Amino acid sequence: MHEVRGLYAITNGPRRDFGEAIEAALLGGARIVQYRDKSADHHRRRAEAAVVVDLCARHAAISIINDDVELARACGAIGVHLGTEDGGIEAARARLGDGAIIGISCYDSMDLARGAVAAGADYVAFGAFHASPTKPKALRATPNLLTAAKSLGVPVVAIGGITPDNAALLINAGADCVAVISSLFDAADIEAVARQFSQLFS
Repeated sequence: MHEVRGLYAITNGPRRDFGEAIEAALLGGARIVQYRDKSADHHRRRAEAAVVVDLCARHAAISIINDDVELARACGAIGVHLGTEDGGIEAARARLGDGAIIGISCYDSMDLARGAVAAGADYVAFGAFHASPTKPKALRATPNLLTAAKSLGVPVVAIGGITPDNAALLINAGADCVAVISSLFDAADIEAVARQFSQLFS
């Protein structure tokens, strides 16, 4: 069984150096990579998802597809991450199998998290914890939520404006993973920043 713990990298493509950026994050210690692309370019999305799956397999990391169960199934990803409007956990499990990792966005809500776990979610994600350029209007969560969520019995992921400087507080509060987009993939040295995050879990 794959351990959901450590740096959780979320892609910010399209970008010309897509594969190189993913590999740099993995070399720096990322344990999970989520392919996130909201465009309608199905050909590119399929090709890039395959790159993520291949690189994660080479680095013994977990490949996750955002919001698209069929793409996760088609490219052989280890799992899928769903929001509240992306279809049910039961349907995703039926398509991807018992071994798939299914994560759920729970925003700032323990009620959503309890429901997700009861429905079979493998991890729950909370956020945003800080201002995020990716989702500037996102609901805000507090570190106390991470502590409370430990009682759910599944890994807990923190997301939203997380940097190497503010991640430790969230990890100490109970986050098993910190999910990062901008502060990782906008960095001049992705591998070095990934290593900074990864060392916080050692």
